[in-house]
Amino acid sequence: MRHLSLGMVALLGLGLTTAPLASAAPPAPSIAQGNNWSIRPVAAGYELTLRLGAPAPMRASLPLLAVDGEPIGVAKQSNDLRSLTLVTTDPAVLKAKDVKLVWSGDLGQDGKKIESRAAAKGGPNDAYWLKPKLGALLKDDPAKAGKFKVETSEYNLGDEAVFLPGLGQKSEVVGKVYTPVGATGKRPFVLFLHGRHSYCYGDATTPQDKPWPCAKGEKPVPSYRGYDGAAQALASNGYQVVSISSNAVNAYDGGAYDAGAQARAELILDHLKLWKQWSTTGGGPFGAKYVGKVDLQNVGLMGHSRGGEGVARAAVVNADRGGEFGIRAVLPLAPVDFARMTVPGVAMSVILPTCDGDVSDLQGQKFYDDTRYSVTGDAATRSTVTVLGANHNFFNTEWTPGQSEAPSNDDWGGEPKASPCGEKYAGRLKAKEQQAVGTAYLSGFFRLHLGNEKQFLPLFDGSDARAASAGRAVVRVVSQAPLASRRDVNRFDSALPKGALTGKASAVVCSGAKLTSARAATPTCLSTDGSGDSPHWDAAWFAAHTPTMAATRLSWRDKTGVLKLNLPAAQRDVRKYAALSFRAAPDPVGAPKVDLSVRVVDGRGKAVSVPVSKVSDALTRLPGAKENGLPKNLLRTVRIPLSSLKGVDLRDVRSVELRTDKVAKGTVYLSDLSFSSPGVGISAPATKLVKVSASDVKVKEGDKGTQIVDFFVRLNRASTRPVKVYAETTGDLGATVGSVARVVNFKPGQVKQKISLPVKSNTRDSYDLKFQLVLSVPQDALLDRSFGQGEVIDDDPTPTLTVGNLTTVEKNGEAGFPLKLSAASDKYVGLRGKLTDGTAVLKQDFVSQYDEWDPGARDIEGAVEPGQLKGELVVKIVDDKVKEPAETFSAVLDQGDGGEIKLPVTVTGTITDND
Repeated sequence: MRHLSLGMVALLGLGLTTAPLASAAPPAPSIAQGNNWSIRPVAAGYELTLRLGAPAPMRASLPLLAVDGEPIGVAKQSNDLRSLTLVTTDPAVLKAKDVKLVWSGDLGQDGKKIESRAAAKGGPNDAYWLKPKLGALLKDDPAKAGKFKVETSEYNLGDEAVFLPGLGQKSEVVGKVYTPVGATGKRPFVLFLHGRHSYCYGDATTPQDKPWPCAKGEKPVPSYRGYDGAAQALASNGYQVVSISSNAVNAYDGGAYDAGAQARAELILDHLKLWKQWSTTGGGPFGAKYVGKVDLQNVGLMGHSRGGEGVARAAVVNADRGGEFGIRAVLPLAPVDFARMTVPGVAMSVILPTCDGDVSDLQGQKFYDDTRYSVTGDAATRSTVTVLGANHNFFNTEWTPGQSEAPSNDDWGGEPKASPCGEKYAGRLKAKEQQAVGTAYLSGFFRLHLGNEKQFLPLFDGSDARAASAGRAVVRVVSQAPLASRRDVNRFDSALPKGALTGKASAVVCSGAKLTSARAATPTCLSTDGSGDSPHWDAAWFAAHTPTMAATRLSWRDKTGVLKLNLPAAQRDVRKYAALSFRAAPDPVGAPKVDLSVRVVDGRGKAVSVPVSKVSDALTRLPGAKENGLPKNLLRTVRIPLSSLKGVDLRDVRSVELRTDKVAKGTVYLSDLSFSSPGVGISAPATKLVKVSASDVKVKEGDKGTQIVDFFVRLNRASTRPVKVYAETTGDLGATVGSVARVVNFKPGQVKQKISLPVKSNTRDSYDLKFQLVLSVPQDALLDRSFGQGEVIDDDPTPTLTVGNLTTVEKNGEAGFPLKLSAASDKYVGLRGKLTDGTAVLKQDFVSQYDEWDPGARDIEGAVEPGQLKGELVVKIVDDKVKEPAETFSAVLDQGDGGEIKLPVTVTGTITDND
């Protein structure tokens, strides 16, 4: 069976699961099966179905079906969540021995499932993280109720009130409103979007074909009501808050090419358009109540889970469309990032829970990594907030057992007490503790960036200040200060200056995990496969070959190593900055705790050396053991206040040195060394950037040779700066379409680039192939149409299938009616029907091949396998000891796939006695 890349695995199912069956005929019998799974031919290929003993969860991660341990594609979940299906054109699945459900967030980069969490153990640094160094408490708490009473209300415009093009379906328009009573003037507007969760609950009394709206007897899951804490805190301090429902997107996004990101963005913008109407001309459910009361040029978006990618996409789409709304702050909470989108120009903070049992690979880290240098002159600030001991679900009370209206669960699940994410582990946050953390950081972020309440800046500037309401939670923050208050010394993403390294030390620029690095000339950062524990370097699902963040790996063998970075004359005066900082992490396969010294030297030779361990625990590995995707290998902040460098002339800093003088041996990762001061920055939709889009391609396969088909990547206008974007093919390319993964560079003035793909022609009948060209991680541009749709249409005639009569001797046991094709096909060409008695009788003289599983069955089926010209319809002959004349029976064949044959057709089987 061919091995699929992560991106191919992800889109293979998404591109095909919504294909209709060939006809309304009864489903074909399976051509491979187990106790709870089956594979059968359909018009678009082979449909795999897995039946579960209990409902599967609705997760943000992608549900995959693995055949014999190898992921094949993304599955579509049934309405009752008890079965999963996908369609593939890969005939290798016909030899399946086992089919199982696995989740994208639980896989290593080799496509294999991480070890069971039930076997999880503690790690060497767990004791430290139960009592770590803590930052200072803020005087003002962002979760504290403000002076305004809060009025809540809801609006419901119907279950199918708006059509979402990105989904191809209609969605509900439902929201909960939190209003500060008595607030005057236009209020900043914050919109919350929940993520992928069950959309209906209860027992359906009337089954229905479509998953949404809910069937009779069921109720919609009110996920949008789950963020009351943060909404109340914001509204009581004068912010207008709306939390919206996206159950329809959850019901249908299994068939969306991008897992629903575009649809969620469209839903957000549709709600904003309604609020624009309600706050200007009035009408709708509120009349004139909100006229003049909402400032839609000062908007913040929070998205949880798949909603995180949704709010990021909404900010970009809003900018693509001219910035109708002033989206100035985006907070993805435990988000997915399947397509490696950047969010330039807008203040952003990504919350990462270390015990996330759904988006276990913390892929939302890439929003920060990919955006931080993506646009020249970007004036916004951004951060990541890592919360130890928090899971995925409990930020939403409607996803929390004991608090939710609908059934809910702990996404991490049960574990031994020794595990840092186990339910009874001392460092694991209780649900209400986790919700308090969410309230503090959500409220603090939007109050900072929409209300300019700068007293909350220390929560997000990397100094690890704490909010009292967050309680005992251990939080670590990485921040990129705004450009106006930052001087980059070295990003550590390219080769060091000549002569920068001395002593017994080595440094190399690296990117990616062992099995996924797309930079042939760049070593991988990890010698392991990743297994979801390395968010910077694990591959994304829809952009599996796009290079991940580059960093410098510094290794040393004794205490003589020095990495020295000299400052140019124009950059030596650093008095206006507050701190020297960089990101760092220990090697996951090295010592669990290492140390370095940071030495700052001025023009007179005066120097101050500061051990990293004195100011940061960035070089202390996070808690947990490898068995369950822990510890997370995250770069964390090393921050040295310049006020602590007593005696160094800050007007004339000549060099910054990283010295290996603290421990004799070690390896660390380094990134983003800069001088900076905390700042709010300037945040607004990035409307002035050029937009980059991919075209669609549809071609006929052809009969001879290899033809070249062209995608085009276009800018909406010429740019004065170079633009680049990564492009790669993904989906079911089969053996027909050549893959590509490359950087597309636009020189100033260029607006179009061609990406050519080889398509191998043949004369065999086959399936049409649908695939995508995915654009990701743009530089100095916005992603507009980031998925180009490709289709190769098979143009070969369907071969003629003939079936012959059978003559067999009783003693032969199994026999077959011969099948013959006029030409070989790439399809599984099947034929099926029923056995009928003649002078030979079922059970007495012959039985169906399915008699073992279904006694008395009369089904008969057979096939010509791909690439073959002959096959057979199998029947089992009963070898008795009775002397008798030749006997006959018939097969009435009325269903077929893949071949031309006039049906029904009846053939005769003759059994010759051998007694």
